[in-house]
Amino acid sequence: MTQCCINPSILSADFVNLEAELKRISNADAVHVDVMDNHFVPNLTIGLPVVQRIQAVSPVPLDAHLMIADADRWAPGFADAGLASVTFHAEASIAPIKLARELRSRGAKAGMALRPSTPVEPYLDMLSELDMLLIMTVEPGFGGQAFLDVTLPKIRRARAAIDGSGIGVAIQVDGGITEETITRAAEAGANVFVAGSAVYGADDPAAAIERLRDEGSRTLRKATAE
Repeated sequence: MTQCCINPSILSADFVNLEAELKRISNADAVHVDVMDNHFVPNLTIGLPVVQRIQAVSPVPLDAHLMIADADRWAPGFADAGLASVTFHAEASIAPIKLARELRSRGAKAGMALRPSTPVEPYLDMLSELDMLLIMTVEPGFGGQAFLDVTLPKIRRARAAIDGSGIGVAIQVDGGITEETITRAAEAGANVFVAGSAVYGADDPAAAIERLRDEGSRTLRKATAE
């Protein structure tokens, strides 16, 4: 996959001025919305009503990352809200295949996330049920963490399995993505990148998105050529 997608995380945005913050990233491929419930992760952010309002004013599609317990029960509601993509955690789902199919049936792309210590191998047989596999490159729950290089071999194994299967599943990485770490993640096989601090911490978030996209695209083209 040579298409590099940059999905800024609003976890690093000014929550008092979310509509204005969304306009600052109108050149993004999607906006990454982190939903945390203070159960699956030790942090609390926003719920479905706020996500619905973000959906109504966002200039780009919404990519929801549900860091919540009991995903089988709650995730379908986010698909019903019209989001482009809904990602649940494998660790929070009892029936991930059923849930992925339900998300797709309600019009959303289905994503599944894995924590850094969760192996990818048990889930390779269900790749055809997914549109995206999110490999966390930090522990979920907080922004501003440093990229975990220990996750790179898992990204490589996932990319090899996807390429070997011929299924068009995107690999997203989330956590510690900067102009420097995006190169390592892209070399390993990721093509969708969540960036929070690197975008909203910049003076010009739109320009930061373009720099990340250029760096990621350059690396992906090189990896494909090789």
